[in-house]
This record gives sequence, C-alpha cells and structure tokens, in this order.
Amino acid sequence: MYKHFFKRLIDIVLSGLAIAFLALPMLVVAIIIKIDSPGPILFKQKRVGVHKNLFTILKFRSMPTTVPKDMPTHMFDAKDCLSKWQRFIRKSSIDELPQLFNIFAGSMSIVGPRPALWNQDDLIAEREKYGANDIKPGLTGWAQINGRDELEIS
Repeated sequence: MYKHFFKRLIDIVLSGLAIAFLALPMLVVAIIIKIDSPGPILFKQKRVGVHKNLFTILKFRSMPTTVPKDMPTHMFDAKDCLSKWQRFIRKSSIDELPQLFNIFAGSMSIVGPRPALWNQDDLIAEREKYGANDIKPGLTGWAQINGRDELEIS
C-alpha cells in the first residue's frame, strides 16, 4: 500500500509545494537561459521509466543546442563550449528543477534510480538484473549522493 498510495501522495504534495515555492526562481532561471544562449529554455529527452516505458524528461537547457541530444554527458567533453551560466546550473543541479513537473505528473518520483537514456542498453540491462527497472525513476537517489555521472555502470 505504501508504494502505491502514500509514496505517490508524498510525491504529489512535495512536488506541488516545491513548484509553488520555486515558481519565481524558475522563471528567473528561464529568463537567464533565454538571454544567455539561443535555443529553447527546456531540454526534453526520452528516458526509461518504470517497467522500461519511455517518458519525456524535462530539464532546463544547460548545453548549447549543437551538443548531441541523446549522448550521455560522460561520453563527451562540452566544458569548453559551455557559458559560465551553463556550467553553474549544471554544477548546482538547477537544470534538474523542471523534473518537479515530471514528479507531479507521475512519470518520476522524488527518490528512485536516475532515469537512463533510451539508448543506454548496458545500463538498462544491468538495472534489469536488480529490479531497478520496476521502480519509478527519481530526482534523487543513491547515484546522486555517490558520484552521479562519474559512477561506472557495473
């Protein structure tokens, strides 16, 4: 019952409160992104959700539009082409704030495994071994506090 009702209720309440509380700061971030570089404010990407169903993750765009969209960040070095603002929002994880809308809508949870890219077959297969594909992906979880992109898949 916890997984199906209370966890979802907590996700709705906390993400709703966070969206309301952070609405003005998110608006400021959106304006700065628009001023800082050409392109859309939000970055949308297909990710693997619960039971390996694909969903669209939302992030503030923190990369130039010339960077490949479906390549994991650990596979290229974009630091040279990032503005100071883009480096700041990536390092501070401000780019993750729009995922509160994914949580509110139900495609993500506050705590869970980070959603894999649709083309990270090795990571998806490794998660299948441990049942991680049967859990809603989260905004935060074990990987976020233990190294994020620097962690090896296996």
